[in-house]
Formats: sequence, C-alpha cells, structure tokens
Amino acid sequence: MASTIKDIARLANVSHTTVSRALNNSPLIKEVTKRKIVEIARQLNYTPNYNAKSLVLQRSHTIGLFFTSLSHGTSSSFFAATIRGVNSVIGIEYNLFVRGIDDYEDYSTIHPKRFDGIILMSQSDDDNAFIEHVVSQEIPLVVLNRLIPDGSFVNIVSNDREGAQYAGEYLIQQGHRRIALIEGMKGFKSAEQRRTGFLDAMKTAGITIPASYIVPGRYSTESGYQAMEALLQLDSPPTAVFCSNDDMAIGAMNAAFEMGIKVPEELSIVGFDDINFSMYTNPALTTVKRPIEQISAHGATKILERISEQCAGEELIFLGTELVERRSVAERSE
Repeated sequence: MASTIKDIARLANVSHTTVSRALNNSPLIKEVTKRKIVEIARQLNYTPNYNAKSLVLQRSHTIGLFFTSLSHGTSSSFFAATIRGVNSVIGIEYNLFVRGIDDYEDYSTIHPKRFDGIILMSQSDDDNAFIEHVVSQEIPLVVLNRLIPDGSFVNIVSNDREGAQYAGEYLIQQGHRRIALIEGMKGFKSAEQRRTGFLDAMKTAGITIPASYIVPGRYSTESGYQAMEALLQLDSPPTAVFCSNDDMAIGAMNAAFEMGIKVPEELSIVGFDDINFSMYTNPALTTVKRPIEQISAHGATKILERISEQCAGEELIFLGTELVERRSVAERSE
C-alpha cells in the first residue's frame, strides 16, 4: 500500500499541513523541519498524486511568469536572471509558464483554473489592463519591477532612479562634464526612471546636457553599439557615457573599440543591472547593481505564500541599488 502524507506526519510528529508545505518547498517551513520531512518521504518512497491533488484542491500546479514583451525590450540577460530567480524558489511541484503579455489579443485564457498564481515582470503602463484582469479573476499576483501604488497584490521594485543618480554622480566625481546618456526602451518605466535619476545628478551639479548627448536605445547590445557610434561622430563627443543597461554598455564598448577609442583612457562607460557578464568585459564594466535575480526569487517566495495561505492585500517591498566600481571609468581633468 502506498504511503500517504498522514504516514509521514505521524513519523515526523508534525501536522499533515506541515508535511504538505514542506514537500511543496514552502518558505513558511524551517529548513531543518523540511529536510527531516523530505528524508522520511524518501525512506517511505512517497510519491505525490498530483492529478488527484489538483482535483481536490482545484489547482493547476502552474505559475505564470509574464513579461510585458519577450520580443521587444527584454534583453536575454534580464530574461535569464528573472527565470533563475523564480526557478530557484518554486520547486518541481509547479510548472512554470512563461509568456509575453503582448502575445495575447484578449485575456480569456487567464483564469484561476489555469494558474494558481501569476508573477508579472512589469515594464510598461501597457500592463495595467492585464493586472486588472488578473485581480478581477482573484488569482494571486506578484508584480515586479514597476511601482504600482494602491494595488491589492505584492509589489516588489528596485529604486532605479536612485541607482542612475549614483551613476551620474560618480562620473561627475571622476571629473567628467561632457557626459552622455544612452536611454532604455521607449515607454518602459525603467527607462524613464533611469533617465530621471541621471538628469537629477546633472542638474544638482549644474551641468547642462545637450540634446545630442541623449540617444535612444532598446536595451539590446546592438542598440548600444549604434548609439555609441552616433555619439562618437559628434563634433564634440562625450568623455563619459551612462548606458541604461549593461547589454547596451557592452555594445557601446565594442563600438568604441572598433572606432579606435580606448576605454577608459579616452572614454568612460557605466552600465546598469550588473549582469553576470559585466565583470568579464575588457575592461570590466563599472555598473549599478540591480538585484533582478533576488527580486525575482523574492517574488516567487511571495507568490507561494499567497497560494498557500490564500491571502490577499497590498504589500510593497523596495530593494536597493548600489554602484559597483570596476575598470571602465577613469578620472578626467576637463
């Protein structure tokens, strides 16, 4: 006869609810208790019946991970960090469904029978209709990356404006005055926040940025390359450039290299995000660390709590940014 959760609970001297949470990798269970329960389950050759469980609990065992778009403005490094963060928490009991909101003509397939919970990596105001639909369906929801006040869900964001201001201030402290900006994806809140923070630093220092020093980008390596090409062809090119993400910074460094401009001796570059590859560029990239993997993991923890406890309500969580100094910035005497 197959072992049951009650058998495990009796041997572990805990409730069957505790066993269920432990086997579902719930963050509400202490690690020592979780390890004990998992070991007993292994010894009993316990195998959960997910089909029966789904019928009884009316759950799909599916968590949706949605982006504003997978094809426009979501870099491969940003996508990978988000997946790693979520996947490190949710465990194997749940299927992870990944999709871009812009793939949908309507949201009729987004309902509680299909998703136990949804994590949204929100990048634009265009997501608002999707958020309203998920809330109306009473699906547990965690929104990452974009501040949305007064929502009946968990909202986890980093302070991008502050981080971009750090980057601008750092370049000024190094003696730079001709400082350019390669912007992020048009319409994305992160791009707006980083532009605002950068310009805050310039304004505080009394530095006027000419319009030609603000160049649009699309959060891709290619767009960073193209933007840097345009900047270096100006009659008075900048001595430093703040790129709104690391992918564009890497593209910008490659453009400078191909045009014979030395980084950082002739041109300083700062990125944003601190992706894994940024420490391996030549020179290693100075950047603003935004803990996107940590944000995503925290979001996954929160969605499991909401699913397990069947709770709702607003919860706002801020995670800070920090400047990571490497070797792509040099002091400058104007």
